[in-house]
Amino acid sequence: MRPDHSLDARYFDDVFTGDDDPWSLASSPYESAKFDATIAELDDRRYSSALEIGCAHGVLTARLAPLCDTLTSIDISLRAVELARSRCAALPNVTIARCGFPAETPDGAFDLVVLSEVVYYWDDADIERAAAAIRASATPDCRIILVHWTGDTDYPQTGDAAVTKLRDRLGGVAVERAERKDAYRLDLWSLR
Repeated sequence: MRPDHSLDARYFDDVFTGDDDPWSLASSPYESAKFDATIAELDDRRYSSALEIGCAHGVLTARLAPLCDTLTSIDISLRAVELARSRCAALPNVTIARCGFPAETPDGAFDLVVLSEVVYYWDDADIERAAAAIRASATPDCRIILVHWTGDTDYPQTGDAAVTKLRDRLGGVAVERAERKDAYRLDLWSLR
């Protein structure tokens, strides 16, 4: 049975207890291929100010950094933030902070928002709040990239439902790419 509420900081702190790479982000061929596909979609331009929501321990963060003048990466888990800061310590354009998005939002205006394997952890109310927060902080040329597992989950949303609900609540998105792989979907949108 799916939880009827967003997964909280305690859930993610527990995930990182005793395992600094609980999803094998640094070692899995699946994760590597997913990150390659993400970067390939974004590599056609430079971003002045990007926001990565749910950075975990910073593997994708380190790959995103060369595409951005500044990159703000956030995670709800304090342990994940500590690990991401360590991994990205040599990247002066990256700021990593603990932030329980969408209840808490970082300051700034962003021309890229990255949501990699995160929206399905939110309930409907938080997806609504996330859409409002993204709209409020987006520059006119903002792109949003989402990558989500499409298999079964025990999270509040499936990958497909999460992406559809966020798109509907954002309203006015132009779909640049909607691609399905064996185990995940990649969606790239521009806000209108």
